[in-house]
Amino acid sequence: MRNRQKTEKDTPLGAEAAQRRHRAVLVILAAALILCLLLSFTLGRYPVPLRELLGILAAKLGLPVEPFWTRQMELAVWNIRLPRVLLSVLVGASLAAAGAGFQGVFQNPMASPDVLGASAGAGFGAALALLLDLSNSLVTLLAFGMSLLTVALVFLIGRYVKGDRLVGLVLSGIIIGSLCQSATSFIKLVADPTNKLPQITYWLMGSLSGASWRDVRLAVLPMLLGLALLLLSRWQINVLTMGDDEARSLGVNAPRVRARIILCSTLLTASAVSVSGMIGWVGLVIPHMMRRIAGSDYRYLMGASVLGGGIFLLAVDNLSRTVSESGIPIGILTAFIGAPFFIWLITGRVDHYDG
Repeated sequence: MRNRQKTEKDTPLGAEAAQRRHRAVLVILAAALILCLLLSFTLGRYPVPLRELLGILAAKLGLPVEPFWTRQMELAVWNIRLPRVLLSVLVGASLAAAGAGFQGVFQNPMASPDVLGASAGAGFGAALALLLDLSNSLVTLLAFGMSLLTVALVFLIGRYVKGDRLVGLVLSGIIIGSLCQSATSFIKLVADPTNKLPQITYWLMGSLSGASWRDVRLAVLPMLLGLALLLLSRWQINVLTMGDDEARSLGVNAPRVRARIILCSTLLTASAVSVSGMIGWVGLVIPHMMRRIAGSDYRYLMGASVLGGGIFLLAVDNLSRTVSESGIPIGILTAFIGAPFFIWLITGRVDHYDG
């Protein structure tokens, strides 16, 4: 019976039905993201009804709408809530897409956006900037630059590692990431415990409570660039899962494609961490969840990961700012959710990874 089902799935009609199902999943996820976006504006210390929200957004777009909302509502939506909501979606989508890209390239279900030390490098850069009392913009820029520099150093060391090149990259990432974490710990040790240390600690826990249009402007271009390139390369990731020889026979330069996917995923990770702090588990949990829903075909899995990551982090951020007036750091909440999923994963309750 099992072989018969497999045969039916491999037929053109079965493949067409699977494609329709996967497309339906993407449509449902897109609709869920839109609903979650609208709901996010109605939550918080100053709730904004949906009618007033749509009116404010229409007026900001230049439509002739007579104001029927208060000035406080407009300021809350445009200056506080909208940049935070947009950044939540962008960060979640970027981390999930980066995780899916790394898992496809390394063919390892445990791969995550910090596998090459990008997050650790960003954390060190931000801690150093906060220690030096630099401006918020320079904190973000130094975190972004140090993240890219860390991965560049990992690539440089990985070239001289004997044996498998991918294993060399992972080992180099572990080493350099550990060095960055040690450097960050040293900065926390020498930082002023009254002023600087709380700032560094809070940043490292990950939060979007101070999100502004400045953060959106700094992150949106590299994020959109990385997401666009990964979405355009999703069919090539499928080819990589077949092995380098098969990829070569199909006209795909596997090392070049692999390097491009890693660079795009690193760009997404650096952009996300530089504006949100250290938010773990998203890049590990969401691709696995989407693989169970949308399948292992990267033509659908990458898009599903982008949408699922946006939904997940937006929902967690909504939870963060509603359960506490001061707001719980998102990194704490994602760990509470991700750790049980990881236990579920390693105990064998998830289907084996098949690329």
